Amino acid sequence: MDKAASANPAFRRYRRRFIPITAAYVAGIALATWLIPDKAPANFTTITIAALPGLAVIGWLWAMARMLIELDDEYLRLLEVRKAMVATGLTMGITSFWGILELFSPEVPKLPVFFVFPIWCLGLAVGQLVNRRTFGDSSGGCP
Repeated sequence: MDKAASANPAFRRYRRRFIPITAAYVAGIALATWLIPDKAPANFTTITIAALPGLAVIGWLWAMARMLIELDDEYLRLLEVRKAMVATGLTMGITSFWGILELFSPEVPKLPVFFVFPIWCLGLAVGQLVNRRTFGDSSGGCP
């Protein structure tokens, strides 16, 4: 991240939101791992505990949306939107390819839906590399 991006108040606010949401996500995953046994039935307790990390993911998406709304530098906003578009395209491509492969090749291991958001997050890193390669700049606040 360059100095202009790190000095931008929208990115600073994003980081202040991102850190507690990340802590809640990690705590939610740890709690679910500790309290929900493998092959547990879907009852009120397991659904409630499993929803906690999902709420954190919604929090991350909200924080990213707020950053885009609060970002007053159009160029930095362009970089962030391009990064998200690359991540979305990559995620859609991977999950569509794997889903069709699963459909027609039953011996292929199933891709748990849980991995869709982590794939998208990896796509953000690819999007940042695309920005650097095409614009010579990868400024932005999202990790």
